[in-house]
Amino acid sequence: MDWINVGFLVAVGLVGGVWNAVAGGATLFTFPALVAAGLPPVVANATNYLALLPSNAAALPAYRDELRRMGTELLPLIAVTTLGAAVGSLLLLVSTPTVFLNLVPVLILLATALFAFGDAIRSLLLRTLGCDRGNKATFMLLALASVYGGYFGAGLGIILLAVAQMLGYTDFNRANALKNLLATSFTVVSIVLFGVGGLIDWPTAALVMLGSTVGGFAGARFAKHVNEQYLRVAVIAFGLVLAAVFACRQYAGPFCE
Repeated sequence: MDWINVGFLVAVGLVGGVWNAVAGGATLFTFPALVAAGLPPVVANATNYLALLPSNAAALPAYRDELRRMGTELLPLIAVTTLGAAVGSLLLLVSTPTVFLNLVPVLILLATALFAFGDAIRSLLLRTLGCDRGNKATFMLLALASVYGGYFGAGLGIILLAVAQMLGYTDFNRANALKNLLATSFTVVSIVLFGVGGLIDWPTAALVMLGSTVGGFAGARFAKHVNEQYLRVAVIAFGLVLAAVFACRQYAGPFCE
């Protein structure tokens, strides 16, 4: 790997880390960047999990008090998340590249919609399913979200935050603590399965991870001086363009080359 590619991959991670810290949704940038770097789409997706792990896990120490207070309440939630993520990751492992490529435009569009309508989605889910830690529908939603998270995962934080609130954790800090824990949980499970399945490009992941770690720390400070609304519009617009590009290339073939 030459120095130009090394610099490109570190820069991808740097931008992704800043992006996650400021507005979220970094997968919408890092996944296509890894494809552009020459990785097959399925490998790029799997590698992206490891590359962005620091930005998922970095918040956990800040929420250790909230997580400690939840105690054993976390165990069934982690179990459901782990099982769902394992199912989603195994689906990716057995998917053919063609199947995954056909789904990519839909997955990117879904992730963009989750990002764009996150607040409305949370409100709708709360009104429909209510707040009840014994609500089976909420656990089913968490299981389905975890399957999606194990397969692709972009935009999943929106659903996890809604699930946390539906489970009765209406305080934002507690809900966010649970969201970060579950996101880290399914990411670790996916990384293990993808690693065993040989889908992760480890040198590439290490370079992007280096950039995302630095970017995450830098972005946390940068976020205070940026208009989040403008960034959200930019992320949504980028996601729509990206979905259109992948759809055109996959479904229209030579017309989009």
